[in-house]
Amino acid sequence: QVRLVESGGGSVQAGGSLRLSCVASRSSSCMAWFRQAPGKEREGVARLDIDTNTPYYASDVKGRFTLSHEYGKNTVYLQMNNLKPEDTGIYYCASGATVCGLSHRFYNIWGQGTQVTVSS
Repeated sequence: QVRLVESGGGSVQAGGSLRLSCVASRSSSCMAWFRQAPGKEREGVARLDIDTNTPYYASDVKGRFTLSHEYGKNTVYLQMNNLKPEDTGIYYCASGATVCGLSHRFYNIWGQGTQVTVSS
């Protein structure tokens, strides 16, 4: 079973930046980031098809967030710039996808999550 460990969350003011990291215990063909705000459903933020190195972003983060992958270390990074209060939530890394998309239903392996708080 693959294990995922996230890190890098924290508290920033609007306009600030954070970089999240997700380390997988072994390689995966697709890794994604999701977030969940209190009282809301878990929503897809971005995913990376590692085989083709192709990212895909949710519309509300496109242009502000960037995915990257460190080959050989099974690590995916999510660079988050120009953060907004609505980006606040627990961010989860996911793998084990049946489809490399942005629905949480596609993934069956999850990390423990890391909190991101953006104040106005």
